[in-house]
Amino acid sequence: MKKTLQIWGSLVLFLFLFPVIITYLPHAEPANSPKLVKEPLQIVYAANIIEEVEPEIEIEPKLELVQELKKDKGNVLLYFTHSHEAYQPITKAKEGKVAVSHNSENIMKFGEKLKNQLGVNGIDTDILPIAVPHANAYKTMRPHIEKQIQQKKYDLIVDLHRDSIGPEKTTIVHNNEKYAKVAFVIGMEHPNFEKNRANAVLLKNEMELLVPGITRNLVMKHGAGVDGKYNQDLSPYVVLIELGGIGNSEDQLNRTVTVIAEATSEIIHKLTINE
Repeated sequence: MKKTLQIWGSLVLFLFLFPVIITYLPHAEPANSPKLVKEPLQIVYAANIIEEVEPEIEIEPKLELVQELKKDKGNVLLYFTHSHEAYQPITKAKEGKVAVSHNSENIMKFGEKLKNQLGVNGIDTDILPIAVPHANAYKTMRPHIEKQIQQKKYDLIVDLHRDSIGPEKTTIVHNNEKYAKVAFVIGMEHPNFEKNRANAVLLKNEMELLVPGITRNLVMKHGAGVDGKYNQDLSPYVVLIELGGIGNSEDQLNRTVTVIAEATSEIIHKLTINE
């Protein structure tokens, strides 16, 4: 009986100590079990994850887009106080007779050409297609100009004329080509005429850079026997241009029209004088 109790006591003691003993025994790793390597713990934030992408390539704009953008550069208004002013070589070539006034072969024809050239240079142009009698022409034209400039903002407003002097004073040769010379008339009988003068000088100087000698001196008008305003008091952006004279040919005038258009496109954003 005593022996039996000793056996049971030893068994209970072994079962109690077995978990402790087994922890001190070496652990054999299974042959096929992969060995785990403990890596240092990393904390990853969304802001630290950078996806590498190809850099964007800037593509040059298409020519059509550039031209479209240029069209928004500015707006010009053209009108003709003396709409029937004509050139002798042109009327002679068209009808066989010399004339300085004509219903169709007149200054308005060159207004259309100037509009086309301005368009090539990115300027939108409106034309007042109004012909008024020569007598009191500035007074008669005035309300039409006023109405138009109230409806739309213009960067330059051109009253296009033909001078009455001969070709010896209105012609220049540049690079073996003949050009019709241009004069700017400034009416001095209103308080703000210096603004009109300043804008005319901007255009004059730009034309001179393109074709030296293509412009004449400014014609400053005031006193008895002249209008004195030429409707330039309506806006500081009104310029009166005398395109050549009675003896200039169509080729000469066309070359000068191209120069006016190019110079206008250059100075359109330089007109800093405010009304």
